[in-house]
Amino acid sequence: MRTKKTKIKFIILLILVGILLLTAAFAVHLTPYDPYEQDLANALAKPSAQHIFGTDRYGRDMFSRIILGAQTTVFSALALVLIISVTGTILGMIGGYFGGITDDLIMRISDLFLAFPGMVFAIAVAGVLSGGLKSAVIALACISWTKFARLARSQTLMVKEMSYIAAAKLSGENGMQILIRHIFPNIAGTMIVTAMLDIGTMIMELAGLSFLGLGATPPMAEWGSMMSNGRSMLQTCPWIVIAPGIAMFVTVALFNLLGDTVRDMI
Repeated sequence: MRTKKTKIKFIILLILVGILLLTAAFAVHLTPYDPYEQDLANALAKPSAQHIFGTDRYGRDMFSRIILGAQTTVFSALALVLIISVTGTILGMIGGYFGGITDDLIMRISDLFLAFPGMVFAIAVAGVLSGGLKSAVIALACISWTKFARLARSQTLMVKEMSYIAAAKLSGENGMQILIRHIFPNIAGTMIVTAMLDIGTMIMELAGLSFLGLGATPPMAEWGSMMSNGRSMLQTCPWIVIAPGIAMFVTVALFNLLGDTVRDMI
């Protein structure tokens, strides 16, 4: 019964996440207004039937900008998670399997990045790179790959002691063949679940850098940047901050719930 409920929950969440991704992919065609068209005569309009999330200080439709912001925010986070999960998994597997100097070098580099407070280091890197969304992705990638490297290493250390790894060695397979054919398939489930659970975190951290002015730059539609631009008017025009905040909350919740469900199934 529990397995059946988990599968139903997984299907529902997968559909919702699929709708979110499709919305982000086709955002340009789904926006009722031009997200970048300014209408100063209609600036700071309250939510209404015409503008369901109101307008910002330049008269731009908030609903249209939130839809387009989904494309920027979600796909940037997905690209970031893909980069750090692939890089960290490869390095962790190599270090865990071959050991010795290779493992020591990878782990000491990992320790070096872990020695700094994560977000502080990301802010410093993004600042050195002069800001922008690409700089934010690079900055977060620098501090986030270590988790995947350490997890992949620990999983590899367990798997490589299995009897079928010894059999693969006796059959003449080299190290890279064993990593690809035998070790990776056995740790892939753990790495995929970790990556899925990290999507929400990366969305929040990218938005955080944008909020500080070190990520997406105006007039780009990005949820963190939109919240930053409206924070001075939170008391008079709260919809400017609340609308992208709700969008971020729903998106992060969906990815976290989907990751938890996949973990339960695996």
